[in-house]
Amino acid sequence: MGFFDKLKKKVTAQTDSVTEKFKEGLTKTRNSFVGQMNELFAQYRNVDEEFFEELEDILISGDAGVSTVMELIDELKHEAKLRNIKQSKELAPVISEKLAEKLDKTGEDTSLNIQQNDMTVILFVGVNGVGKTTTIGKMAHSFKQEGKKVVMAAGDTFRAGAIEQLDVWGERVGVDVVKQQAGSDPAAVMYDAIHSARSKKADVLLCDTAGRLQNKVNLMKELEKVKRVISREIPNAPHEVLLVLDATTGQNAMNQAKTFQEATDVSGIALTKLDGTAKGGIVLAIRNELDIPVKLVGLGEGVDDMQPFDAEHFVYGLFKELVEENTENENR
Repeated sequence: MGFFDKLKKKVTAQTDSVTEKFKEGLTKTRNSFVGQMNELFAQYRNVDEEFFEELEDILISGDAGVSTVMELIDELKHEAKLRNIKQSKELAPVISEKLAEKLDKTGEDTSLNIQQNDMTVILFVGVNGVGKTTTIGKMAHSFKQEGKKVVMAAGDTFRAGAIEQLDVWGERVGVDVVKQQAGSDPAAVMYDAIHSARSKKADVLLCDTAGRLQNKVNLMKELEKVKRVISREIPNAPHEVLLVLDATTGQNAMNQAKTFQEATDVSGIALTKLDGTAKGGIVLAIRNELDIPVKLVGLGEGVDDMQPFDAEHFVYGLFKELVEENTENENR
């Protein structure tokens, strides 16, 4: 059984709604990427150096990251020789297979670190405008749908309207928001939020933070103080520090990730607005070059469209037409 056949069988055996969300959310990237790939296969019937140069350009233009692409091209050349692949179209399943391997490094668990017998504290970091507050609101909705009691902490006390925005989400999804006045000490908000969440016997506490990068030293000190207060009240917390990045900003998102990596211990990425870009290769660049797992992806504007990241669903969403075409040919 070929890779495309295995991929289709595995993905379609899982929740149909999740498969659909990835297919729909990756439409722009798929249309751009697969369109270019089909042109490439039509122009270069044989696997040669020119074919690989063109493929390299396509992947780089899709924001997959230069060093990641160079590494991938070397691996594909090696596989083509090893498997004696002469026709370019025959390389399509190998390309998707290698992408899946890079996205699912060492097969590590990319699920959220949810505590079974204690309150889970998740800290969200990221610059202003990336969709941090919206991500927190959607996650609050998701946890509530699972039957968990959720509290949100309005720790971004500096951005105008941030507290009110989280309040709106709280009302929308029916979740309590712990807040103080604008300009308050974010660490004090976290202290209040922990005690409030405990008194309410909450399962999950979702914490917003400020996203100012103008002065990195201040940002580091503020995040360190917030984390110190949280871990003093709840040992081993926060259980996740999720960096929220906007997929539409491409390589700028990579620069933000590097800055926040220096400022705090990021445990995972929440990548928003993936449905709004034709350059979904940014997922590959983040995963491969920063060595931080992508844990959540935004696949639409709906309240249910923040989904746990799944490498196989991502690759299937990206190669849907090629998968369908190849599996039909294989099964004839």
